[in-house]
Amino acid sequence: MSQAARTLNYDRAYLSRVLNGKQRPSSQLAHALDELLGAEGALVELADALTPDDRARIARTLAAPSRLDRGTVDALAGALAAQRRLDDVFPAVAMLPATTAQWDSIDKLARDARGPHAEDFHKVAAEWAQFIGWLHAEARNDADAVRWLTAAEERADDVGSGELAAQAANFKGYLARQQQRPRAVVRWFLAAYHTPGATPLQRVGDAVQAAHGYAWLGQRDDARRLLDEAADLADASADQAPPDTAYWLSPTFSRMGIGLALLALGDHADAAENLRVGLDGLPDDQRGAEWAREYRDALDEAHADA
Repeated sequence: MSQAARTLNYDRAYLSRVLNGKQRPSSQLAHALDELLGAEGALVELADALTPDDRARIARTLAAPSRLDRGTVDALAGALAAQRRLDDVFPAVAMLPATTAQWDSIDKLARDARGPHAEDFHKVAAEWAQFIGWLHAEARNDADAVRWLTAAEERADDVGSGELAAQAANFKGYLARQQQRPRAVVRWFLAAYHTPGATPLQRVGDAVQAAHGYAWLGQRDDARRLLDEAADLADASADQAPPDTAYWLSPTFSRMGIGLALLALGDHADAAENLRVGLDGLPDDQRGAEWAREYRDALDEAHADA
């Protein structure tokens, strides 16, 4: 903190108050910290996500949850979206303390919210729990990740959101892959793939990652079958936009999952090509993401074995 204060020419006490949540950062400080930390604009986006009016509205709603209004729901959804994008440039361990601390207010509001906008807010709360679970999965806090993602699945079911339920199962599949548990990889990605209400783009990603699990187990026919199903789905959903809750999905994103599956099948040249296309298709602010390292390492392995 002292080094940052010197580098940015800010008073250390002021910087300490900001970083400990006791004072709002100025726009100038948000820009300076974003540049210092290489956040690609994501930190500025987060700092600007809530206006003073938004903050006052949220405070009033927390004091009287029965008065939950549309503006509060939209403001909190926007703040969560900005934090999710910040996760693409910051490590999960840096994101967890603030995101988890915010949950106390989100959960309280979810318990007590009333009125016509309560259901939409419960969707925001389900996504918030899912995001915390994802951060724990990235940080390899495995037990906490499972606990939060299970809670997120239940909340998604309560509000009838197949998109959110499928995404929580998908994140459990990601965690199983980090744990080197191929059967659990197949189980969770197939659960996401078959979740009613999952979008076609989500199902493409789920299918190719389940195929990777099958290939890992040596069940080549099952892996190839799912890759074929994913290709058909991808063609059918080529013009569809990703859901807001899975903004990172794109026509080329699933190529990285295909690359993992082909690598496990021993098709090293095709694996390298798919991994390269998928990684090259990532937006600039996602290329250095913590979760992208897995695919970069796989590309190196595919090149080495080709």
